[in-house]
Amino acid sequence: MAPPGNIEELSIIELRDLVVALLGKVADLERTVCAQRDEIARLKGLKGRPSIKPSGMEQATSVKPKGSKRIRRGPKQMPRVVVEDQNLIPEMTAAEQSGARFKGYQDYVVQDLVISPKVVRYRRERWITADGRTVTAPLPSGIRGHFGPELCRFVLMQYHQGQVTVVRLVAQLRSIGIAISKRQVMRLLNEGQEDFLTEARDVLRSGLASAQWLTVDDTGARHKAKNGYCTHIGNDHFASFATAGSKSRHNFLGLLRGGYTDYVINEDALDYMRGRALSAPVIRQLANHPDRHFVDHDAWLAHLERLGIVNLTATPNPLLIASEGALWGSVRAHGFLDETVIVSDGAGQFEVGCHASCWVHTERLVHKLDGFNEHDRAAQQHLRGLIWDFYRDLKAYRNNPSPTRRASLRARFNRIFRRKTGAVMLDRLLKRIHANRRDLLMVLDRPEIPLHTNGSENDIRCYVTKRKISGGTRSDAGRDTRDAFLSIAKTCAKLGITFWDYLGDRLNIDGATAIPSLPQMVGARA
Repeated sequence: MAPPGNIEELSIIELRDLVVALLGKVADLERTVCAQRDEIARLKGLKGRPSIKPSGMEQATSVKPKGSKRIRRGPKQMPRVVVEDQNLIPEMTAAEQSGARFKGYQDYVVQDLVISPKVVRYRRERWITADGRTVTAPLPSGIRGHFGPELCRFVLMQYHQGQVTVVRLVAQLRSIGIAISKRQVMRLLNEGQEDFLTEARDVLRSGLASAQWLTVDDTGARHKAKNGYCTHIGNDHFASFATAGSKSRHNFLGLLRGGYTDYVINEDALDYMRGRALSAPVIRQLANHPDRHFVDHDAWLAHLERLGIVNLTATPNPLLIASEGALWGSVRAHGFLDETVIVSDGAGQFEVGCHASCWVHTERLVHKLDGFNEHDRAAQQHLRGLIWDFYRDLKAYRNNPSPTRRASLRARFNRIFRRKTGAVMLDRLLKRIHANRRDLLMVLDRPEIPLHTNGSENDIRCYVTKRKISGGTRSDAGRDTRDAFLSIAKTCAKLGITFWDYLGDRLNIDGATAIPSLPQMVGARA
């Protein structure tokens, strides 16, 4: 920072700006010193700074049931299979049997599991017709290669829901008595799964078309030895996972198309481009051209090349904004996200359409802020208390919304986040949070939406666990089937369906419970 010169010649406004700049510089220096202190402690083998635990705002502001704190057991679960009755006769001496009277039965239920290999040799009759054709008896349905449907169900269940690695799965099967190789297990997991991929895609489409709100989140992923990202989209009725090499807004808009590949120029696309400050001449070119629908990315890119938009150099990037707008046009053209609120952690790629921000992530910014003196720490704790009280009242508003309470909460939000605490970093953060007031207060206009993205964070943990256990995927088929089966398994859990029963029905196993179409169930729940 250059010296200010003669301080006495500075005006009040210039002096105030100088003080604010100096305070910010001091805060940066204190942060640097703190980081250096931690590094010195690490090099000396000393104990470093403690990790910051979650704030606990959601649990602390929840209404706890009154009454006894005793933890009660849930209802006893009954077996979902047919119970086999066996009569047991007590051993009695002749003297005991004399004069004894029968008093009924005392039931005692025992659950057991039978796992044993079963090998069937189908002797398929072959006949030669009079015209010389050979006719062979067909195999029963559900057989894949030399493996039956029950084995396929066990492999899919263990790998996708049980989080068992392929190597351990092969070891399990061989120890049971099944002659199988790792390559054969991979074929059972990845080949011939088109019906499952289609149902997982249709689940996403049904959710995008019918949901009042969605929560979204992403996490790291590995595919073909490269870093990527897995994006989760879902709500209380369904979940969808998709892995890609990017976490950009362009990628997210592509996922919101629900598996469609087209690009569309319509009023929604043009409004998106205007909202992202695309230049007016480029928008007029796209709007006035007779071609409005493009089947895939190559056709869309060729169209932009003909219009000369690809080679334009400006800020924002015309190619990127135009492509995002055409993707949003495709989303709306297929009837998706009609008044649907997307709730996210505030990451920029998720800010599309009707958007709301997660309050837990917002409060976390205040919770993790470093306080370098007693005044800063006291101001931070006081503000956290105000946010917790406000969050508790937002939760109460969701249960009983009214225009009066809505206006009161808006005014209260402004009072909290427009205050000046004297802590430079905290005041800057408050200014950022207040600028995001539209997304944070979306719940006042749409009280049915959640205040946080805990649903997505809980759902995506299964992918994180799978990544830690099995690593990344090597083929596109492996990536697609992993995403599809994780989506289906999580959706089944949300709909109250066991993944085992679902696989039994879809693999046409005799005696399996009939499971309706998951996309229809998702649409009906909405």
